[in-house]
This record gives sequence, structure tokens and C-alpha cells, in this order.
Amino acid sequence: MFSIQQQRMDVYEDDNHIYWERLRKGDKQALFALYNNTYSHLLRFGLKMGSNDELVKDCITQLFLQLWTKQATLPPVTNVQGYLFTALKRQLLDQLAYQAKIHAAIHRMTDKEAENELSYEEMIIRSQQDEEIKHRLQQALKALTPRQIELVRLKFFEGMTYEQIAAQTSQTVKTAYNTIYDAIKTLRKVLK
Repeated sequence: MFSIQQQRMDVYEDDNHIYWERLRKGDKQALFALYNNTYSHLLRFGLKMGSNDELVKDCITQLFLQLWTKQATLPPVTNVQGYLFTALKRQLLDQLAYQAKIHAAIHRMTDKEAENELSYEEMIIRSQQDEEIKHRLQQALKALTPRQIELVRLKFFEGMTYEQIAAQTSQTVKTAYNTIYDAIKTLRKVLK
């Protein structure tokens, strides 16, 4: 009984070795044969590692896709099944680590959202504060000249450089810079 089972395992590994060598030479049919010959063993192995069946199936598929893309650089292997088990184990561990990072990031994000949720009263207070800031800003803008307002708008709302502002307003760069500097000084003084 033991010798028959051992003979089957030897034939199985011999087949895998033949498929492996043909795969290394670019034989796509050998890839499929190796997949069919080892899939159930790889699935059982992956499930024993404690992973869910969908993850194990995905990793097996990824493993064989990688074998095909790297078939020209695959090394000669004496124990094909051992090689595939090791490669699958690495693939599963990488995926589990990746999933753990994703879950941790989601957990951190939901914790931050919970911290950042405002009560109804806080939202009203902030809205009132925003309105007050808008009103103060409108009052401060009244202290600026039309030219200062135009240059501040070009610089901070349209994102232009001083050179672009000077070209558009027919001023020197230094004049544009000084005008904006004076406007900011005035705004700071009024908004204090």
C-alpha cells in the first residue's frame, strides 16, 4: 500500500518537473497542466495557513500569472511542489500584510471622522463664526484701494506670479509686489 502511494507521488512530481521545464521554455499548455496538477494541493495548503478560500484562490491565480510572466527567468527546480508551496505562502503573507494595512488605515480614518464629527450646536457656532469672518473681511476690503483689491485677487485667487501680474496690469514687478504687500499690511491691521 505504501509503495503504491509513493509511486503515485513520484509520478506526480515527475509530471510537475516535466511541466516546469516546458513552462520555462514558454509552453503555455505546460502552465495549464501544472496548474491543473497542483491546484487542489495548493488550495489545501493555503487553507491550512488559515486564509479564507477566496484569498487563497486569488493568490494561486496570481502565482500562476507571475510564473507565466517570468517564465523566461524561472530557475530549474527539483521539487516543483515545494517551490509552489513556498511561493504561495509568500504570496498569502504579502496579501495578508497588505490587507492588515488597509484595515488599519480604514480604522484610523473612521476614528478621525468620529473625532471630527461636530454636534449640531458646534456646527451653528462655526457657521456664525464663518459669517462673522466674512463680514470682517468685507469691511477690511473696503479699506483697500481698487488697485490693491485687483492685485490681491490676481495673486491669491487666480494664483498668478508677480511677473504675470506685472505683465497683465502694465506695472513693474516691484510695484506689483509693493502694492500687494501694502494691501496685506492693511488687511492685517483691520482684521486684528
